[in-house]
Amino acid sequence: MLKGHQSWEFPSKPVILATATVVGPDEGQGPLSDQFDIVHGDTKLGQDSWEKAEKKMMEEAAEHAIQSANLTKEHVQFYVGGDLMNQIISNSFAVRTMQIPYLGIFGACSTSMEGLAIASMLVDGGYASYAMAGTCSHNCTAEKQFRYPTEYGSQKPPSAQYTVTGAGCAVIGKQGDGPKVTGATIGRVVDMGIKDPFNMGAAMAPAAVDTLQSHFRDFDRDPGYYDLIVTGDLAAVGYDIALDLLHKHHIPIGQTTYKDCGLMIYDRNKQQVQAGGSGCGCSATVTYGHLYRLLKKGELKRVLVVATGALLSPISFQQGESIPGIAHAVAIESGV
Repeated sequence: MLKGHQSWEFPSKPVILATATVVGPDEGQGPLSDQFDIVHGDTKLGQDSWEKAEKKMMEEAAEHAIQSANLTKEHVQFYVGGDLMNQIISNSFAVRTMQIPYLGIFGACSTSMEGLAIASMLVDGGYASYAMAGTCSHNCTAEKQFRYPTEYGSQKPPSAQYTVTGAGCAVIGKQGDGPKVTGATIGRVVDMGIKDPFNMGAAMAPAAVDTLQSHFRDFDRDPGYYDLIVTGDLAAVGYDIALDLLHKHHIPIGQTTYKDCGLMIYDRNKQQVQAGGSGCGCSATVTYGHLYRLLKKGELKRVLVVATGALLSPISFQQGESIPGIAHAVAIESGV
């Protein structure tokens, strides 16, 4: 049901029955290494292209999530997913293999929570008994499409982020054991005129704060309602900007713990990841891996995940367009 101006409340509290995460070697060497279901030692996963490797990660995550939910793909009515590739081919081709009715979406790196919100809405509204949400990214495919191929060896400024090689998937059902999705806030497009593709954090931070403001307004809540608030992939630069904007708008973020998935997935002191992580797989793997486990055990009671995305394309950048930002928030409660 509609809550306020741009939020949804899910009265039936759809359950995240199972999740699955698949990551590459860099993510497997980070501080959350033991929180992922599958860690690959090779970024190509035995495939002959980076793009095929990304598709395979998505297939593995979806298959593992279905198995963990003790279901088969025939039980799932809809799969909601997208990624960073042109025409969202990683998810489209993965679902071609799975043959589940498919809703393809694109929200850049915010796709993880956009998908979870839509899948939860389908289940809450009675339009599906089981729905899935999935997304993925790959460092080499994203760099090749949006910036420079890794083989080119170009230097990057400290503000640049390191695209996560990873895939995350969740199975949502009407009832069962697991964390519950209680609501979502759909963000607006916010454009502050940033044109630097090596500074995604600055482009996305204003959208994250705008969505947080809207969420607190629509649900009449303060930040302290949640044990933890995480943004998707602002990393070091965007995280600091978001903190400044939260204080500027008098949002008492100090009431809770505020973290960023882009700063959680890597150890910036030991790994060469510039400002931190980014990509669709960033918030997806952290949420469906680390945070899901904490919620399932009851160590966290209420979490708000605000996935952020930079809505640029290679064409828009080449034509001198600025980089709009978007952020979608999903509220999750422990089932314990």
